[in-house]
Amino acid sequence: MRAPRPVRPPRTPYPGLRRSRPGAAGSTALRMPAAGRGQADPGPPRQREPRQPRRLPPHSAASPAAARPAALALVIFLSFASRFHRLAEPPHVCWDETHFGKMGSYYINRTFFFDVHPPLGKMLIGLAGYLSGYDGTFPFQKPGDRYEQHNYVGMRGFCAFLGSCLVPLVYLTVLELSKSLPAALLTAFILIFDTGCITLSQYILLDPILMFFLMGAVLSMVKCNSCADRPFSASWWFWMSLTGVSLAGAMGVKFVGLFVVLLVGLNTMHDLWVLLGNLSLSLVMFGKHLLARVLCLILLPIALYTAMFAVHFTVLNKSGPGDGFFSSAFQSQLIGNNLHNISVPEHLAYGSVVTMKNLRMAGGYLHSHWHLYPEGIGARQQQVTAYLHKDLNNFWIIKKHDSDTDLSDPSIPVEFVRHGDIIRLEHKETSRNLHSHQHEAPLTRKHFQVTAYGINGTGDSNDFWRIEVVGRKAEKLIRVLRSQVRLTHVATGCILGSSGKILPKWGWEQLEVTCTPYLKETPNSLWNFEDHINPKLPNISLDVLKPSFAEILLESHMVMIQGNTALKPKDNEVTSKPWHWPINYQGLRFSGVNETDYRVYLLGNPVIWWLNLVTIGLYLLITVSTAVALKRGVQLTSELKELSRVVLRGGGQIMLGWLLHYLPFFMMGRVLYFHHYFPAMLFSSMLTGITWDTLLKFFAGFWSPSTTARKVYGAGFLALALLIIYSFYLFHPLSYGIVGPMASDPSSPMAGLRWMDSWEF
Repeated sequence: MRAPRPVRPPRTPYPGLRRSRPGAAGSTALRMPAAGRGQADPGPPRQREPRQPRRLPPHSAASPAAARPAALALVIFLSFASRFHRLAEPPHVCWDETHFGKMGSYYINRTFFFDVHPPLGKMLIGLAGYLSGYDGTFPFQKPGDRYEQHNYVGMRGFCAFLGSCLVPLVYLTVLELSKSLPAALLTAFILIFDTGCITLSQYILLDPILMFFLMGAVLSMVKCNSCADRPFSASWWFWMSLTGVSLAGAMGVKFVGLFVVLLVGLNTMHDLWVLLGNLSLSLVMFGKHLLARVLCLILLPIALYTAMFAVHFTVLNKSGPGDGFFSSAFQSQLIGNNLHNISVPEHLAYGSVVTMKNLRMAGGYLHSHWHLYPEGIGARQQQVTAYLHKDLNNFWIIKKHDSDTDLSDPSIPVEFVRHGDIIRLEHKETSRNLHSHQHEAPLTRKHFQVTAYGINGTGDSNDFWRIEVVGRKAEKLIRVLRSQVRLTHVATGCILGSSGKILPKWGWEQLEVTCTPYLKETPNSLWNFEDHINPKLPNISLDVLKPSFAEILLESHMVMIQGNTALKPKDNEVTSKPWHWPINYQGLRFSGVNETDYRVYLLGNPVIWWLNLVTIGLYLLITVSTAVALKRGVQLTSELKELSRVVLRGGGQIMLGWLLHYLPFFMMGRVLYFHHYFPAMLFSSMLTGITWDTLLKFFAGFWSPSTTARKVYGAGFLALALLIIYSFYLFHPLSYGIVGPMASDPSSPMAGLRWMDSWEF
């Protein structure tokens, strides 16, 4: 009896979508054409199988190995050519070169300075300048100052070199995640031809250095993930160690390097969680994996990060403009500082003449002078302020609250001041006592006024203060430089502090000193004794009191954090908000304002940035659609499974990176600028390359034969590449400089290209 002829399943409206026969496992299966495979030959008439679905075009397979070196060479050539083109122009200081170029000079001259960022980026800039022949003598006073004979190209060249290396790092990252050469090339083209990335790479700035280490960490992390099937191999150790080195570099340039640390940390936690669920892996082997990650991703970066500061403090050993931001004990180590190599009595005693320094960043010295508070500003008594400079009016005499004995008499024995004592502070120059009362402070509401009151040291009970050492018990002595003290007003219970607010001209634009009724302990309300004069006491060298490296490291981070939070916009400075950045709402003037100026304007290539923004929405739509399809039991062909893996896993890592480098800025209270978005822009560009490559492969699968699919895929890729290159042709003068009419003038090279009113070119 002849076997029945198999029933041919009905055709579906989509290529690659196969509906299972009744009783078969699953109801539907999506199938897309695979590389190099066409339709199968029909079988014998009575054994005929359903027609094989069309496969993805050959582009979807792993790219031929021979093409990859050539593609990488092309990427490197275009990246370096675009970044080094007209590098020496303009030959004057542009935007933040005035800061980071000056800091490079400080390293060459070994002069101590303060900055809100960790030191690695500035050290590398200084090293590049030194090796290229720059002598560190250019002042970098303000944007527009001409470099004249000074060699500045070496420092710009170093930043341009790292900015050029950034593109190959991104290319290799996308290639590793997607296994698609076109996706990697598309991403590389986006960054090569983005005007914003070019501009940011051509000047003496920290941004190209930060992004270089950031992408180095991401590439190393991705490469290490690819070695997961070869744990503890040489390549596995290499990439994991390089990840740790890159993390230390990113954190050593700017604190926002913490975001890539979080990205790597989350990836590591996921890896360990998967390993923990692998029942074939013994707990001993799991422990080895854990220790390897602790060693390479925690201990190694911490050691390198700490070493950066050790080098920083060793090189910058001369007194400079950053002294006043740090404690007196720290300043005593700087050559040329007035505290360096001097000897003072160690412990405070009654009758000592002292100066008191506020511990807030740039808090100044407790100060008074003969001038009175004006009418209507509290009580009309002698002003007390905080003054940033050394001055004779900073000296005070420590006296007992209940005695007017002349403590300078050699016959009177020395009595040390102890934690918890009630004292008077008499201003040495005017003989008036430090005083407070319930009149309101000049500038800070709900704080009490602080004055100097009395005649020849005679005042009233509002002159009494309780001296307390932070972290000490009663009866303990008070050390110069090292002890942090708090002065509590006995009558009102308020605490002496400096608000940091600048007084009007009647207060000589010095800093306001108040007595705060709020007992929260902050650096504003803490003081230390710096100068100390008492002929009855033996002197000791301040070297004995110098802080340890750990104390210096902690102090420097506290000062940097305070400096970051205190950053405010300068007059007429262009700032922005995080929601402005992805839409390319507003750029930054790097150089020039008028028609006669050489103008450089930091603005992302609008086509690229808006394409990135649209792609983020497309990626979310694709992700949701894929997740729903899988939840509904749709079975994917091997080709679609690979595309789904790239989109969900590779794209997911990139999307997480974008979120981590963008969303935290919405919670920051400090001043923000457009250039803060560029690390996040790297991730959105990688997401664009992966997403559009996936979409083109998917839609090319709807065409048959495979030659047509290849043409559709190639045409889509070529269209995107030409669009990116043409938009760069339109906007490249923003990066390489414009001289002449503004964009509103029809004769300008940028005429008709000011697509948003907020663009200022």
